[in-house]
Amino acid sequence: MNKKWVSTWGNAMSIAENRPESYAKDITLRYSITTAFAGEKIRITLDNYCGTEQVNITKVTALHHGKFYGITFGGKTSVTISAKNAVVSDEIGICCNAKDDIEISIYLGEYTKLRSCVYASGPLSIGKYAIGDYSEIEDIPIEVSRKTNIYYFLSNVSLYTEAHNRAIVCYGDSITAQDWPDYLQKRCFEQKDNRTSIVRRATSGSRILRQYSCITYESYGLMGMNRFEHEVPTDGADTVIIQQGINDIIHPVGTDINPFRPMSDLPKVSEMIDGLKWYIKKAREYKYKVYVGTLLPIEGWRTYELFRNEMRNEFNEWIRNTDLIDGVIDFDKAVADTCNQAAFLAEYDSGDHLHPSDRGYKRMAEEVDITIIK
Repeated sequence: MNKKWVSTWGNAMSIAENRPESYAKDITLRYSITTAFAGEKIRITLDNYCGTEQVNITKVTALHHGKFYGITFGGKTSVTISAKNAVVSDEIGICCNAKDDIEISIYLGEYTKLRSCVYASGPLSIGKYAIGDYSEIEDIPIEVSRKTNIYYFLSNVSLYTEAHNRAIVCYGDSITAQDWPDYLQKRCFEQKDNRTSIVRRATSGSRILRQYSCITYESYGLMGMNRFEHEVPTDGADTVIIQQGINDIIHPVGTDINPFRPMSDLPKVSEMIDGLKWYIKKAREYKYKVYVGTLLPIEGWRTYELFRNEMRNEFNEWIRNTDLIDGVIDFDKAVADTCNQAAFLAEYDSGDHLHPSDRGYKRMAEEVDITIIK
């Protein structure tokens, strides 16, 4: 049977929160990847898309079934990535089965600006960092390591696999950066002879139409015109699920409240729809099927006002009725209180009235029609 490269795991690249301690030295980053299906070799992508200077990666390894494999770049164990660019590794001969764990370790020996990164969470999103070079030590002592949900530089892991395998890209903001794509992948695992991987491309705080230029908020991510074309094209993908737009509605509050969030940043719903149409057009150029998720309830969120909910409803109704997409995933109705559609059902609310609870994220994953993941 024919073989091809298919991404089995992925993240977006965004901007790290600005802190004085933005450089690291002599540190190992380790990320656990669970394979969606079998493959006979792997390759990874390291991405400095949001970087402002080059980074020097000292060493990268992969741990599989107790054996370490050195990951090389043009035959070399170290690699330099210039600002705004990415590198793809050489092919590494790791034969894996579905649901195998592969741990990728990145050792930074020199002072390195930790700017290109993203936050991701969920039951399959497992990371840690350690002080020192532990890139070839299987069990990192807890005394020198800590868990992390910040993914630096690592943006993709692809498998050379059977041609019938494929990837679905989940594109969005913090709601997609959090747990539901992992739960969707777990649903795929439950399918007999699963052929689908779920690849997350999401950045917290991001908007369709705007991005911040101030160091206070630039970690809220790039706008869609600066993200979509970089993130969505993915090895072996044939489908994208888009769920974004709520931050365009809730962020602007007026300079009297926050000097960085003028009401002039508030778009018209028609402008948000135009942004979504641009996403759809680009996805069609990649020959992807396109599914769009409705925006979740926001009543009770700290910037909530009735007009914001009216914008959300108008945007959602366009999604529900457009013929430009292959289907709608009605996340809104799935998690809303049936007695008050503006608010979460209590058990699905994390408590901030914007992000779902763990049960809410599971419910979102359940709302994706089985025909999409099969």
